[in-house]
Amino acid sequence: MKIRLLVLLALFTTCLAGLGRAAAPSFDQWADDFAVRWVKQNPQFATRAQYFSGVEQDALDRQLTLGGAFGQTYGVKAAQERAALAREGLQALAGFPDAGLTPAQRTSAAIIKWTLEDAVRSAQFAQQTFIFNQFSGLHLGLVNFLTTTHPIRNVRDIENYLARLALVAPRIDDGIAEAKAAADAGCIPPRFVLQRVLDQLEGFTALNPAGNVFASSLDKRIAALGGAIPAEQRGKFVAAAAKEVAANIIPAYQRVRALLAAQLPRATDDAGAWRLPHGAEYYANNLETLTTTKLTPAEIHAIGLREEKRVSAEMESILQQLGYKDGTIQERIEKLNAKLNPPAEPDPRVALVAKVDALVQDAQRRSVACFDLRPKAPVTVKREPAFSEKSAAAHYSAPAPDGTTPGIYWLPLADLSPRVTWLGTGLKSTAYHEAVPGHHFQITIQQESTELPRYRKLGVFGFNSAYVEGWALYAERLAAENGWYDGDLPGKLGFLNLQLFRARRLVVDTGLHSLKWTRQQVIDYGFTATETERYIVWPGQACSYMIGQLKILELREKAKAALGPKFSIKEFHNLVLRGGSMPLDVLAQEVDHWIAAGGR
Repeated sequence: MKIRLLVLLALFTTCLAGLGRAAAPSFDQWADDFAVRWVKQNPQFATRAQYFSGVEQDALDRQLTLGGAFGQTYGVKAAQERAALAREGLQALAGFPDAGLTPAQRTSAAIIKWTLEDAVRSAQFAQQTFIFNQFSGLHLGLVNFLTTTHPIRNVRDIENYLARLALVAPRIDDGIAEAKAAADAGCIPPRFVLQRVLDQLEGFTALNPAGNVFASSLDKRIAALGGAIPAEQRGKFVAAAAKEVAANIIPAYQRVRALLAAQLPRATDDAGAWRLPHGAEYYANNLETLTTTKLTPAEIHAIGLREEKRVSAEMESILQQLGYKDGTIQERIEKLNAKLNPPAEPDPRVALVAKVDALVQDAQRRSVACFDLRPKAPVTVKREPAFSEKSAAAHYSAPAPDGTTPGIYWLPLADLSPRVTWLGTGLKSTAYHEAVPGHHFQITIQQESTELPRYRKLGVFGFNSAYVEGWALYAERLAAENGWYDGDLPGKLGFLNLQLFRARRLVVDTGLHSLKWTRQQVIDYGFTATETERYIVWPGQACSYMIGQLKILELREKAKAALGPKFSIKEFHNLVLRGGSMPLDVLAQEVDHWIAAGGR
């Protein structure tokens, strides 16, 4: 009897173990489930990606975390929560050895692993990132998210908008608490950054509530629905938004003003990350995050100087041909731009938007020659909203996954001076970078993929700056290689000037944050105050463009040499774009596999 019981017990235990093994998730199931948890930590990202559906998505569309329009988060608490989940994910990921994964799964695992390790490593530097800054601060992120990213398609979206609007003031107060703690730890923005934000806040709080962008944009977006919302109901919705703005949001933004004004006497004009606690480590971490490489500040500085010298020589030849022989390159470019830029009167802005849109549509036609993988979603050109226009750069936002909005190339038109890089000679090249075949191709092809897992399609585990911006800068160069500037020497010069601009960014970004350059040194090097201050509050990001482009070019030349006549530029572009955003080392592995497979 005892033997029978022991045998039955052994069988029962074996069955339980077998059931446990059967219940263990596959890699694909685990990755899908973990991505859901990762997205739910950031409702703004969930809304931008429309990651869920039905009741699940609707619940997230009513929440607002300490995050911005593009899924970024602010503050120590959010970073620590992210890092805790990342550690859990890394532990689970270790249970899926490469040997048991398909090639596609190995790529996904490598992307996830890199992102989670980056989240863990970066959490310790959350206080060094200024929550209220003039370029990507919380006060801007909430405005941009609600007025641009939050969808307005029907009554429920409007109700969700108002629910989120009621959370703006509490999130601003959370940001104030984080900023106070950061200041106590020695992380105060430079004096000129504080002043820029104070100017923004003054403009935001000066308008009457009905004219505030939170209310006025809602009114315009409801009107764009046509007759779907009756006029009386529309008026009630807009009045509710204006009431929330007056009662809670403007007072919250005034509290930010009071905080930053109180910090002004403690602030200095020192600009670089070096001045912050653990500043050198913080900057090195940012470089690793944003370039996805282990390159040191000194190595990146040297690359910048090398590329600056190479591109300058090419530009000198064209300037001589155009008759501009005296002065620095920048001075001569500005003289040429002064001739190319439209006169100030009558206001040229509407015509400029139309002109750039025509360039983008022309690029769509030209791209057929070197791409057989192109986005289905359209792209259009719009002017940057007035609230953020003075401190914004030209940029792109992806189409809504549900097709309700196109890809948008945003033009900041407050400053039309000859120093603005995207105007004049840079008009074409910037359009190729931000729209076609740059960001619009890369981001939208990824988003529209029918092959990638959902979490990779929608960039859950990071849009790596080196890949995204590296591709866009590569797109500018591709246009030159394929004759898109033929017969247009100023346009070719503009392309080279923007390449020079990105090479010099390597020099000044590392100069600011590692070599203790001042703000004025960067301006004297040829950058506008707006650009300079962008680099100051976003250490390392300016380095991602050229480092990413150079890596893509290196991989292309490697593939050409290895494949010889089997190399196809269209297939190379398919390979780079089809996998979506990934760290550069993972992209290099993909290219190596492609070469080993004979370019198939």
